[in-house]
Amino acid sequence: MATLAQQFTGLRCPPISHTRLSRRKSITQIQQKLLNSRKNKTIVSAVAISNAETREREELNQLFEEAYERCRTAPMEGVSFTLEEFHSALEKYDFNSELGTKVKGTVFCTDNRGALVDITAKSSAYLPTQEACIHKIKHVEEAGIVPGLKEEFVIIGENEADDSLVLSLRMIQYELAWERCRQLQSEDVVVKGKVVGANKGGVVAEVEGLRGFVPFSQISSKSTAEELLGKDLPLKFVEVDEEQSRLVLSNRKAMADSQAQLGIGSVVIGTVQSLKPYGAFIDIGGINGLLHVSQISHDRVADIATVLQPGDTLKVMILSHDRERGRVSLSTKKLEPTPGDMIRNPKLVFEKAEEMAQTFRQRIAQAEAMARADMLRFQPESGLTLNSDGILGPLSPDLPADGLDLTDISPADD
Repeated sequence: MATLAQQFTGLRCPPISHTRLSRRKSITQIQQKLLNSRKNKTIVSAVAISNAETREREELNQLFEEAYERCRTAPMEGVSFTLEEFHSALEKYDFNSELGTKVKGTVFCTDNRGALVDITAKSSAYLPTQEACIHKIKHVEEAGIVPGLKEEFVIIGENEADDSLVLSLRMIQYELAWERCRQLQSEDVVVKGKVVGANKGGVVAEVEGLRGFVPFSQISSKSTAEELLGKDLPLKFVEVDEEQSRLVLSNRKAMADSQAQLGIGSVVIGTVQSLKPYGAFIDIGGINGLLHVSQISHDRVADIATVLQPGDTLKVMILSHDRERGRVSLSTKKLEPTPGDMIRNPKLVFEKAEEMAQTFRQRIAQAEAMARADMLRFQPESGLTLNSDGILGPLSPDLPADGLDLTDISPADD
């Protein structure tokens, strides 16, 4: 058998083509050139950017150096104001943020929780709703706090969250209210106070936005605390102490002052408040008076309820009043045209009330004149004498011959 080498002796392989190798080499060279070209361009671009940044930095550095030199050698060059003007402006807008400091501000925004106020500080200040008014309100606008309002506030705190200041109007109003109460006390003025609360010792009344205490011993009426709640009472100041936050009021003193305006014999309209076995309590315009059972009629009244009922309106006459205790004594008996009319015909008593009261006052005036005349009898130098008709006659030619008629003298005060 022929060997394998001998069998393939006649076979020939074609030689490798030099053309194909050259082509591949050319492609590789082109790719390498492209890569080198891109690489060179990237390097050139990086160098260009680096040079631009360097130039920009150099220019900025030059500007800074020039600015520094100007600040060092001529700091006020090109400035439109002087150094003195600058310091003056700083003093003008210098802000004191200590607690208790009063500042002026302008409201520029409100919401459900309060109002933002511009007080020319580094940040806005806030006015909470509860600090907007001495009275209880739900929204600041109820107290007239609206955008654009210019007002004086007091600093009461600082909000740590944003370093804003907390303002109050209520504290300023409290100061004014105490000052007003001191003034009213010095003038001994009667004021109106609304009863807003009560305790075992008395009632709490609101006056000038402040809450004061009215002891039961200083209330003229016999009403309970529940009956007085929500009502307005005439009051006078007994004690005004702002440092102790102590405000004490009296209804009795106010009533005594009002009663001083009622002369003996005055006719007033009253309302029956309650009935007692010994008489009826009559409300005469906020003053509680007693119509004793013996002063209802000339005839005996066995049962007051047969003549009067709570809620009845009637005319009564002032007999007397105790200013210290705040008690007033009343009468319908003196207004009866004939004894017993208050029981049989009360309408006639009311119709003739002013006429009967005038007669009563004349009798009082005449009695007073006679009392004065008795005193003059012991003083002959006065030159007057009293005739049988109760008229003071002259003992000198300077007085009228028919004497002085005292029956028209107005009734004297208590």
